Amino acid sequence: MPATAPITQDVMTIPRKTEPGPLNLIGLTREQLRDALISIGTPEKQAKMRTGQIWQWIYQKGVRDFALMSNLAKPYRELLAENCVLAVPEVVTRQVSEDGTRKYLVRIAGGHEVEIVYIPETDRGTLCVSSQVGCTLTCPFCHTGTQKLVRNLTAAEIIGQVLVARDDLGEWPELGVPNPPEARRLSNIVLMGMGEPLYNFDNVRDAMNIAMDPEGISLSRRRITLSTSGVVPEIARTAEEIGCLLAVSFHATTDEVRNKLVPINKKYPLEVLLEALRSYPKVSNSERITFEYVMLKDVNDSDEDAHRLLQLIKGIPAKINLIPFNEWPGAPYKRSSNNRIHAFADIIHDAGYSSPIRRPRGEDIMAACGQLKSATERERKSRKQIEAEAGM
Repeated sequence: MPATAPITQDVMTIPRKTEPGPLNLIGLTREQLRDALISIGTPEKQAKMRTGQIWQWIYQKGVRDFALMSNLAKPYRELLAENCVLAVPEVVTRQVSEDGTRKYLVRIAGGHEVEIVYIPETDRGTLCVSSQVGCTLTCPFCHTGTQKLVRNLTAAEIIGQVLVARDDLGEWPELGVPNPPEARRLSNIVLMGMGEPLYNFDNVRDAMNIAMDPEGISLSRRRITLSTSGVVPEIARTAEEIGCLLAVSFHATTDEVRNKLVPINKKYPLEVLLEALRSYPKVSNSERITFEYVMLKDVNDSDEDAHRLLQLIKGIPAKINLIPFNEWPGAPYKRSSNNRIHAFADIIHDAGYSSPIRRPRGEDIMAACGQLKSATERERKSRKQIEAEAGM
């Protein structure tokens, strides 16, 4: 299929009717924020300055009360309070794993729920962000994939997840007191939560550009990784309009197996996907593509699979992130043994590629990779049901 094929989703979402009410300033681009301020009566000559001031209050200082924006005149703060809000997702539950991983269930407009995961490490703190309610891809090894797509998240709901996590981590500086870089606990974002980010490209792009803005949260583009199952037409746009690092949910070395594990492969098979990755504008030895590879017992974990993988990615600056399968009730697969995973990793490593084995985090609170699923959709399906839906 040509790379210019139009993008469609298996599940069509109906646009939500929004009730008239205060305008949420969170999630707006700088241009959109400027236009919004003008629409409520800000003089055009002041709009750029006001945009910068409000931007810093929201994204640099974490302030959500217009009354605290002390460099704005009181009448202007009142104007903002009358017409605008600073709304982020509502935290429904917060769980902390034995290993320090935090999982938040948050509620968004319409009463829908999504999950966010914060993973602390020695040298970084990574936030796993969701981009959709549910998912349209139905990958049978992924718990999220057993939940049908409800809708895309807005830019406000995506960047709002980052703000919620920073609230909980106590990362905002005290007003008037600079926050030293070493105090930062949330240093990385991975778009690996619920949903396929490239099926919600515009909102993901706007949210990540807000996260990277130097006058706000100020994350480097190299601190953001977008994971896709292989929406080929949007891969080049990711480099051009976001500029972040790229990860690919690969998981198989033949079209036959990948068609079952990652059904989008039927639309964009391995040859088409790999061609797009070889052409990725940002790919280099310093900005390698990450190939995510979940290790499934007797499915994709043989020595032959490892050697085929090496042939497929030949010529692409890459690292292979091996993921022990995180089992969940009713899952149709089993985790490969530790010996098998290490043997697979050795073959990759001996060929000159980095092949880290991801240490499962937050398994005790169902926060590990592939386990996210909103609480309202946790009805367990039987193994037979899941296999039937996957066409296995």
